[in-house]
Amino acid sequence: MPDARPPAFTYRNTKLSSHDGDSVLFCDDVPLPQLAKRYGTPLYVYSASTIRERVKAFMGAFPKERHTLCYSVKANSNLSLLRMLARLGCGFDVVSGGELQRVRTAAPKAACRVVFSGVGKTREELKAALKARILLFNLESESEMRALAECARLLRRKAPVAFRVNPDVAAKTHPYISTGLHQHKFGVPIGNARELYRQAHGTGNLDVCGVSVHIGSQITDVGPFAETMQRVAQLVRDLRGDGLNVRYVDAGGGLGIDYQNSTDKEFTEVAARYARALLGPLEGLDLHLLLEPGRSIVGPAGALVSRVVYRKVNNGKRFLIADAAMNDLLRPSLYHAYHEIVPVQRNANDDACREMLDVVGPICETGDFFARDRELPFMKEGDLLAILDAGAYGMALSSNYNTRPRAAEVLVDGKRVRLIRRRETIRDLLATER
Repeated sequence: MPDARPPAFTYRNTKLSSHDGDSVLFCDDVPLPQLAKRYGTPLYVYSASTIRERVKAFMGAFPKERHTLCYSVKANSNLSLLRMLARLGCGFDVVSGGELQRVRTAAPKAACRVVFSGVGKTREELKAALKARILLFNLESESEMRALAECARLLRRKAPVAFRVNPDVAAKTHPYISTGLHQHKFGVPIGNARELYRQAHGTGNLDVCGVSVHIGSQITDVGPFAETMQRVAQLVRDLRGDGLNVRYVDAGGGLGIDYQNSTDKEFTEVAARYARALLGPLEGLDLHLLLEPGRSIVGPAGALVSRVVYRKVNNGKRFLIADAAMNDLLRPSLYHAYHEIVPVQRNANDDACREMLDVVGPICETGDFFARDRELPFMKEGDLLAILDAGAYGMALSSNYNTRPRAAEVLVDGKRVRLIRRRETIRDLLATER
């Protein structure tokens, strides 16, 4: 029997079950069939309690060190979630002017806890961030350094900066989300960093105050983080020896989750191992550590609820066709990523009634799938299924491909439910076109 994801998603016996011995999947204290009936499907459902517990675990892993948890907005940028995270004391990592505006809309006072990353910041975006007085710009090239210095001079501001250095450390993750090797577009070679820092210091409009690094995403082995921090620590010593007042190290994000088995109890130890990997090499340097987690906070807190539209058999090949599609959750198509798929109503005889099939959507692409050759309990047309660990890079990567309106999102906190994004309509999709 496939597992749920406690504490966010758990099976419970309830009067909603069709037969004795059956159970229903809940988010916190709310049954998913109730949410599907009220808000329709496909539907993103998030657990507020899980987000809180994961933020608490992260912050608890760094109890004595000066640090700021800068949530990675690209993982899930819903305004209600950003507001909630700001109230928990988080800062934010943004990679576009649009993400910065989301933070300023959700939590105006949090701009001073924003770090701005990304390889292609425009001058308009740089000026907006300068006016917002963000915490740190992570520079990714000499050209960007000069553009920011020019913007700062025009606005009569001094921009706090770090260079994102490329440590040439293999992250052991999917090649599309590995970012720390010399052949990637991100960062500057660590061997060139001292000269770039010298140039930045000489502009007069840049406050050279940090070193930044990010080697990739969905990293489950903390070894690469420790290796990276060893190289960063030596660079900090060298820069201080050059007379620069380096006060921050931005360790980036990238801590992965187990998409096949994840609980908050386990995550507390994962966060502790991650903290030890980062802090060991930085010991004695008296730095303010910036962290950019995203997936590890919101990933297990979310599920995509969908309804089985049709069953189909092609020459013995079995398919479940759901009303969700790759435009709702792109990760399986883009990365061949694994997501656990479970029935919303679990039957007592599920273990005896299992079948091998593909779970697919209605989009006209062979790549529109959530699972291939997956053994699942028998589900009939009209049944609900839940795609777990979809809180990160689910809605954030969604689109309107095939002119499909995007799903609604709800936030569950105990027994309380809030609609935090209404379902799009066809009228919404056509409104900007002429």
